[in-house]
Amino acid sequence: VQLVESGGGLVQAGGSLRLSCAASGSIFRIIVMGWYRQAPGKERELVAAITSAGSIKYADSVKGRFTISRDNGNYTVALQMNSLKPEDTAVYYCNAFAIVHYWGQGTQVTVSL
Repeated sequence: VQLVESGGGLVQAGGSLRLSCAASGSIFRIIVMGWYRQAPGKERELVAAITSAGSIKYADSVKGRFTISRDNGNYTVALQMNSLKPEDTAVYYCNAFAIVHYWGQGTQVTVSL
């Protein structure tokens, strides 16, 4: 499974960004797709995930601000991020779980004051 991310960038606090991720390869095996993030000096953490059946999980810190969506037909997953805060600054990684975890290359999201 290969994952290609797009989106990210620099935004002021309170702004919005949208991340997208397209999967290719053995996509029929994918069970869960989602987004993780890693800030400098911190461990990688789950941001949001969605199963092929549509079940969704969000980190408490992003509930009400971020929305994850998935297009099963195209095996893409998107993360709409609103009301961004400086603490959302991190490298965001697309993830697909299909027996093992697959990762995208990561995209930087920077939120300034």
